[in-house]
Amino acid sequence: MRAFLQRATALAAFVGLLWAVQIANWITGYGFNPAFGLIPRHVNGLDGVIAMPLLHASFAHLMANTPPLLVMGGLLVATATRALLAVNAVVIGLGGGLVWLFGSAAIHIGASGLIFGWFGFLVTRGLVDRSPVTLGAALLVGFLYGSIFWGVLPGQPGVSWEAHLFGAIAGAVAAFLVPTHVHAPRLVSVNRE
Repeated sequence: MRAFLQRATALAAFVGLLWAVQIANWITGYGFNPAFGLIPRHVNGLDGVIAMPLLHASFAHLMANTPPLLVMGGLLVATATRALLAVNAVVIGLGGGLVWLFGSAAIHIGASGLIFGWFGFLVTRGLVDRSPVTLGAALLVGFLYGSIFWGVLPGQPGVSWEAHLFGAIAGAVAAFLVPTHVHAPRLVSVNRE
């Protein structure tokens, strides 16, 4: 239970960090976005692979990303246990790297690539692992957010469908690469003398 609370606290702190960065970004007239956003195929935009999820275009943009971050992040916190860092490294590194290589000429920002990565991971892991817990998480995510899948298609101006597509692909890859089987809680045995 203590480990779960630590992971849940880390998730809440991450979302709090997003809001703190958004406030600072707003104060600077959104100067962080061109400075730290992902700019495909430009060396000075490569740091955006890591910074992209932290930056948003407006408070409405971050507000739209916050509920799925909390819901899908909560499911990850509850079911992925020790693999959270590895899953996030694959989603951010591979997804962001693919956007940097193949994305359109624009500044790519926002946590939606991470959200799509978590979506791809949770759904794919449910199919790969097939435990009742991971299948249940996959069904819940599919039911609540299945319609976001249309976000991987081009069409809406100003939306990085590439981050959505490559995030979802990276999440699916993470489900195959990162062992995250959900196990029964460990029983602690006490030796008595």
